[in-house]
Amino acid sequence: MAELFDKAKNYVAEKVANMKKPEAELTDVDFKNFSRDSVTLHAKVSVTNPYSHSIPICEISYTLKSNERAIASGTIPDPGSLKGNEVTLLDVPVKVPYNILISLARDIGRDWDIDYELVLGLTIDLPLIGNITIPLSQKGEIKLPTISDFFGGGGGGDSKEEAVSKAEE
Repeated sequence: MAELFDKAKNYVAEKVANMKKPEAELTDVDFKNFSRDSVTLHAKVSVTNPYSHSIPICEISYTLKSNERAIASGTIPDPGSLKGNEVTLLDVPVKVPYNILISLARDIGRDWDIDYELVLGLTIDLPLIGNITIPLSQKGEIKLPTISDFFGGGGGGDSKEEAVSKAEE
């Protein structure tokens, strides 16, 4: 009887190990908005659900690092679910207070951008398996808005998005 139980356990473990799992990719990190007290970055995450039914997302956790130092972190509880047999695009807002940016003055002063590493954890609830976390990370640089972006200067009459787009070029 114990031998039969072990065979059944091994069979189930093998099937679960070979089961398709959702895949995620961090596609973009962009400057999105600025206010008097902070800059908001948006990370775009593309998640592919191989199952025919939707899967709930338990939470998204994030840590934004610059020069190996965490400058923003947080979690987004219960952000929704992944649609069955589809690619779901998630938008993860990361708010960075200006007082943190001031501490990065050396990096920003050189080229008016932030060299960053964004680490995301996408925790989903898979039936029979339970919660799994899909780790994602991306390194890059984000151009910051200039003073003229705040006050609409520069004479070009560009919108904030156009000004940021030109700054990135």
